[in-house]
Amino acid sequence: MSATADVGGHAVADLRVVLRGRDFRRLLATRVVSQAGDGAFQVGLASLFFFSPERAATAAAAAAAFAAALLPYTLVGPFAGVMLDRWRRRQVLLRANLVRAVMVVGVAALVLGGVVGPLLYVAVLACLSVNRFFLAGLGASLPHVVPREHLVMANAITPTCGTLAAVAGAGAGYLLRSLLGAGDTTDAVVLLFSVTAFLGSAALAARMHPDLLGPDDAPPAPTRRALRSVVSGLVAGARHVRERRRAFHALAAVGAHRFAYGVSTIATILLCRNYFADPADVDAGLALLAAVFAASGAGFAVAAFVTPVAARRLGAGGWITACFAAAALAELVFVVFLTVPLMLLGAFVLGVAAQGAKICVDAIVQREIDDPFRGRVFSFYDVVFNAAFVAAAALAVLVVPDDGFSRVLYAGIAVVYLATSVGYGITVKAGRPPAVAPRDPVHLPLGERGDPTPH
Repeated sequence: MSATADVGGHAVADLRVVLRGRDFRRLLATRVVSQAGDGAFQVGLASLFFFSPERAATAAAAAAAFAAALLPYTLVGPFAGVMLDRWRRRQVLLRANLVRAVMVVGVAALVLGGVVGPLLYVAVLACLSVNRFFLAGLGASLPHVVPREHLVMANAITPTCGTLAAVAGAGAGYLLRSLLGAGDTTDAVVLLFSVTAFLGSAALAARMHPDLLGPDDAPPAPTRRALRSVVSGLVAGARHVRERRRAFHALAAVGAHRFAYGVSTIATILLCRNYFADPADVDAGLALLAAVFAASGAGFAVAAFVTPVAARRLGAGGWITACFAAAALAELVFVVFLTVPLMLLGAFVLGVAAQGAKICVDAIVQREIDDPFRGRVFSFYDVVFNAAFVAAAALAVLVVPDDGFSRVLYAGIAVVYLATSVGYGITVKAGRPPAVAPRDPVHLPLGERGDPTPH
């Protein structure tokens, strides 16, 4: 009991240290406001593509929409990484928000004009491509505003607050849609609503010093030459990850998780649209999906509180292993029972597992990777993270029924999660050095708390 109290007390102390940092608070505010805009933007797109009365939702349509939405995360990632190791990251955060605001106005204009086809997809792809620079820049910037030993706590706060802000922005977008009624005009208004958040985030980024977020000792190569060296830069980043075995194994595990999570997400959207609601009643389907996202958001919030404590007790690797085991259990329940309350409970558990694992993976990557490689590695991280979701979307076309209900499917997802949990747990255990004289893990540096850094 006293050990638990000590761990909790140290977590609170870490939280106080992190929140006292003025630069950290400014970076966090920039992220939160921007991701609130992301949430509203995504509601506008979801309403347009999945919950429009005149458009049917099928597994193929859902997979195509997700693949289109995530391709920038895969294709632009390498370019973003090379540039983030050369451009001042504070400037990236500022300008990406401004450019994105202009682009979203263009997307809204296309929707108002009734242009729902290839041109709209290209415009959405462009918006999300710019967002790649912003999100990768946030991950690469965090070690510049937080002491290394507090990165787990910082990663518990920042992505979780960003995700909750996205949920809040999505809620505001959903409320706006409910007040105005379904239709392309309403979707355009929701999209324009997100523009205000992007402009606000740009204003917050401008409050930070241009050199605050690095990169340190950026190479002087001109941008054109840097772009030509994207492939070699990405290879160098991948090699750097390969040499940092702890980071490599964490990225492999989160890629497997993202694949399983992607298939589960597409199935959930179809359950809400076509199984638990009348396919003709798009408002009921969207309301149910909003409840699922709220439950998942609650799981993200809980993960922010429990992960720093759990990572201290189990080590970051141990907590990642436990998260994936919990996700496997949640999917196995769906094999036997599937009701709306259980779906909401499952969304909560998956939210805790997904965010808890990601917090620790982010911290592992930030601690293990040298700053001159950090932009490329975080973009490589994005490529892994989102290419897995694109692969899941491709598989969903073949294995997910149009109503989203399949016991065999949920059993398969559970097997992937369980295999990931066991496999990653084995690598963590194998990477530990022989035991030495016992020391109190609470007082060790983060790299030594049950998850030693192999340097």
